[in-house]
Amino acid sequence: MSTTRRSSRRPTRWLRVGIPALLVLVWLVGGSVGGPYFGRVDEVATNDQSSFLPESADATQVSERLAAFTGDDTLPALIVVTADEGTLSDQQIAALQDLTDDIASSGNVSGDVSPPVISDDGEAAQILVPVDSSGEVAESVAELRQLVMDTIPDGTEAWVTGPAGFTADLVAGFQGIDGLLLIVALAAVFVILIVVYRSPLLPILVLLTSTFALCVALLTVWWLAKAGIFVLNGQVQGILFILVIGAATDYALLYVARFREAVADGSARWEATTRAWRGAFEPILASGGTVIAGLLCLLLSDLATNRALGPIASIGIAFAVLSALTFLPALLALTGKAAFWPFFPKPRSHDVPEDLAQPVSGLWPRLARFVARHSRPVWIICVIVLLGASVGVTQLRADGVPSSDLVLGTSQARDGQDVLAEHFPAGSGSPVYVLVPEDRVADAVAVLDASDGIDAVAAASADSPTGQAGVTIENGAPVYTAVGPPGGPAPAPTVSDGDVLLSATLTDAADSVAAEDTVRQLRSDLTAQLGDGTALVGGVTATDVDSNATSIRDRTVIIPVVLAVILIILMLLLRSVLAPVILIGTVILSFAASLGVSALVFDGIFGFPGADPAVPLYGFVFLVALGVDYNIFLMSRVREESLKHGTRPGILRGLVATGGVITSAGLVLAATFAALGVIPILFLAQIAFIVAFGVLLDTFVVRSLLVPALSYDLGRHIWWPSKLDRATSSPPAEHNSSDPASRAANRAGRG
Repeated sequence: MSTTRRSSRRPTRWLRVGIPALLVLVWLVGGSVGGPYFGRVDEVATNDQSSFLPESADATQVSERLAAFTGDDTLPALIVVTADEGTLSDQQIAALQDLTDDIASSGNVSGDVSPPVISDDGEAAQILVPVDSSGEVAESVAELRQLVMDTIPDGTEAWVTGPAGFTADLVAGFQGIDGLLLIVALAAVFVILIVVYRSPLLPILVLLTSTFALCVALLTVWWLAKAGIFVLNGQVQGILFILVIGAATDYALLYVARFREAVADGSARWEATTRAWRGAFEPILASGGTVIAGLLCLLLSDLATNRALGPIASIGIAFAVLSALTFLPALLALTGKAAFWPFFPKPRSHDVPEDLAQPVSGLWPRLARFVARHSRPVWIICVIVLLGASVGVTQLRADGVPSSDLVLGTSQARDGQDVLAEHFPAGSGSPVYVLVPEDRVADAVAVLDASDGIDAVAAASADSPTGQAGVTIENGAPVYTAVGPPGGPAPAPTVSDGDVLLSATLTDAADSVAAEDTVRQLRSDLTAQLGDGTALVGGVTATDVDSNATSIRDRTVIIPVVLAVILIILMLLLRSVLAPVILIGTVILSFAASLGVSALVFDGIFGFPGADPAVPLYGFVFLVALGVDYNIFLMSRVREESLKHGTRPGILRGLVATGGVITSAGLVLAATFAALGVIPILFLAQIAFIVAFGVLLDTFVVRSLLVPALSYDLGRHIWWPSKLDRATSSPPAEHNSSDPASRAANRAGRG
């Protein structure tokens, strides 16, 4: 008989070990394959801003046709050289000519290098170097800078700036993503988990869950980007890393909390695993689905970088959910309560005090009693404080920042741009391009010449040694002259598909507000003079103008859609209308307060020059989706408890049950997003602060005080129009229960 019993149990025993072991093996294989791709993202990434614009944008159309006029797909680098004292000597100028020859033969250029152009004051020279934009721009610029430093004449100082220089500095700013960012984020999470669980093994299991989710997500994203399905850049890459680590850790903490409860109740490891999985499945899936739905709304964006972030980040969240529901349960099923060594779980009560005036021990029971006794004043004060913080939104300058300010800290390109502006037209090296039909060149040149923001006008010319021909208007017709060394023949403009490319030098820095105003005015004047769509204006400044305009359009369209999608998901999850509306309202209020405080900090403490128009959009998507996560964790548990004990006792029980895990999850997510601040890129630094501060605000104010207090004050009506709202006296647990929590809630007011 015992033999029969053993043989009948043996398959079950093997199954209980075999399934977790197989899941762990699958994730180990996936992580091992995906891990090496951390150092290969630059193979499929691009940081060319024009590639992110919509195809219909003027700047995009001009960019796509530049190679037909210049002969190569190039990005200009501008070398600026100044004399240490006084004017450049003849010997120094001759040495600069030799430098030009060395650069031309170095292999880092794609096209003709311009001769040294001396400033009117004789104190500076500039050399235009075309860099192949289809290759490794950052490496080419780095080699160019080294060559310049090694060969510039004595008594001079040099900088490499221009669009290629700024691109190189931007790429350098993103270089810490694969190493420094991950190290800081994982270290911060590990320290928090050690403090929370006081266990050496459990934090490792949680970090393995998030790390392997990231490895598999990166593997998937890398191949999709290589196939050209979407555009990947350093900005999207950094956000992907942080989102996956933070979200996977949050979902893992929720599962661990359920597993810990089951173990504390005396359940064996397999029973604890199944109990925890059943309890965590719905909130984790709903939370992940909410974040994915919010992110996919970015597909409505006209900017390719925003559209790419939607599916890329969604892939990361999907693997975070999958890892938290398969890999971590498998690890805990194999380790059991040993994962919590040396402090094994003990049974915890989710009860609130028998009498709301009675003293209690423990942070969350005390908070539950406080909320129950003072629910209305608590939520009113929270709303007033958040509204007050929201006033700072009026100080947020999110209409774009100069590209020279995108990199925090030192930037040779930015310093060189400042020097350039002292001796030459500030827009040198970053011209405005105007694509115009050959028979309308004279009209276009007349508009450009009339602009105060334009210093000089030239036309692309394959017949000119410099690739350009000067353009003047005589008797209503364009006249082309040689640019560069005198004595050359009069060049003819390059004509492609009946169009000529005009190059206009700006008097202001290409990334300045004044230059953007010039481009907008040029477009208006060209439309008035030539007709709508006849002339297309592109170039660095036009790209900035189009990017900012598109970002503003995106946030106007996408934010309402995100709210609607998340509201529908919450209604389906909570089987209620009023509760989701309240939750969405609290998250919006929290976001406004976070943005208001951030605006004051950015301006008053950090002295940032402003913000990209996409900053509020990204901050909104992350904070609303992730902030709703914590409300889902709380309210799904509240609903579970309310079905058993009534609404008001359920609110208090849910608050006590989820308080620790949600607080830990909030700290982890805030720490991971704060890690973005180690990357010296303005956009990421601002997103890091907004989301980290907002998550903490959600964790300690919205989820701990505002939502429970408001829900408690409304009582059963929070579930309108579901059955829970209509159950005024029937639930025995709420009306007739001997449970102390229920009696206390009924005395405070019928649930």
